[in-house]
Amino acid sequence: MTEPREGEDALLVDPTPGRFELEMHPPGSKSLTNRALLLAALASGRSILHRPLVSDDTVALREALAILGANVTVRDDRWLIDGVDGAFPNGGEVDLGDGGTPARFMLAAAALARAPVRVDGSPRMRERPVSEGIELLRDLGVTITGTGRPEHLPAFVEPWGTRTGGSLSVGRTASSQFLSALLLVAPWTDEGIVLEHLDPPTSASYLELTRGLLRRVGATIDDDGRVRSGGLSGFELPIEPDASSAIYWWSAAALVPEASVTIPVPADSLQPDLHALDLLEAFGARIERWSESVTVHGPHRLVGARIDAERCPDAAVMLSIVAACCEGPSRIDGLRTLRVKETDRIHAVATELAKTGCTVVQHPDALEIDPSSMDERPIRVGTWNDHRMAMAFGVLGLVRPGVTIEDPGCVSKSYPRFWADRADLIDSVEVTRPAPE
Repeated sequence: MTEPREGEDALLVDPTPGRFELEMHPPGSKSLTNRALLLAALASGRSILHRPLVSDDTVALREALAILGANVTVRDDRWLIDGVDGAFPNGGEVDLGDGGTPARFMLAAAALARAPVRVDGSPRMRERPVSEGIELLRDLGVTITGTGRPEHLPAFVEPWGTRTGGSLSVGRTASSQFLSALLLVAPWTDEGIVLEHLDPPTSASYLELTRGLLRRVGATIDDDGRVRSGGLSGFELPIEPDASSAIYWWSAAALVPEASVTIPVPADSLQPDLHALDLLEAFGARIERWSESVTVHGPHRLVGARIDAERCPDAAVMLSIVAACCEGPSRIDGLRTLRVKETDRIHAVATELAKTGCTVVQHPDALEIDPSSMDERPIRVGTWNDHRMAMAFGVLGLVRPGVTIEDPGCVSKSYPRFWADRADLIDSVEVTRPAPE
């Protein structure tokens, strides 16, 4: 079976019967969709997002912004957003589900409402850290109180009385999403916002993505990184295919000798997970980068390596699977932020990879993976309610028989049609059979 039925709690995935050469089209970037959606909701006039990602996270943010007063119309593969010109007319209660990015963005956006907003999420989201974001907003004069455990969701955000903005000294945070949230609302403050980093920022590549998108839709950013005051007018923006989703198919090509996958993500895209291509190259994959697409070719063998995935944290789970299929051990560094994702991904990856027979050693911010003892016993992979676990081990099942994925439907968080695309990949394989004697 290659596609889950509705309500199915486990899926035995089929291995590929041979190599493949195809172009794939993952959905729109989750990072770009969330950022563009928030900016469109705050801008003046109408904005249009072409081919945005439709997923649990993005729809939750879209619905939350609509509750606050930003009207969104869905027409085929376009979202038409009528912005509020920097001030949401409504308050109320918004629930962002499991979405870490939407919840953290909403804490900042809620301060721009004319009435109080209660920001909440799922039980897992109530466990994830938001205290740093709350404290940064308080430093800017926003009143936020916790209604659950102190400094966790749910949180009650009061209207921001004096939107002065200004300079903010920032230490190392658990997530760059807090800082991106501040940059996204900066055009609607009196002085704009500049972040003065006391330590190297967490996931700096995502801050670069945020600033790059702000520039693209009309914001002014000074040489010191200050996002200047002035608001934004409505804009029209095509959303690139998601590099965080593309990495599964690029990795699939890397794992199958002589296979290739082309995905129309520009090689100069600011999406951080494009850095994962450099790491696939370190394992031995061959990469062709074009102005409008990237192709990955599978070598005859992959070789273990020591890599640093700090710049592409969302790709780290898939890269761990690739490491488990290499000849020789690997070490993946730069994984500190994986401890506070949808689950503790370092622990989850180590637990599930160990079922394959691999030797996996956890460190606070790294994984060591020795595949020399991997076997082919059937395994049942717990996905820990984490979409990236499900997809990465779904790719493992292309090259290792007997892989059953629990809770396959959790991919709806970022890539609802993942299993259908996986089935299409397998169906594309032309198996050459010997002629009858």
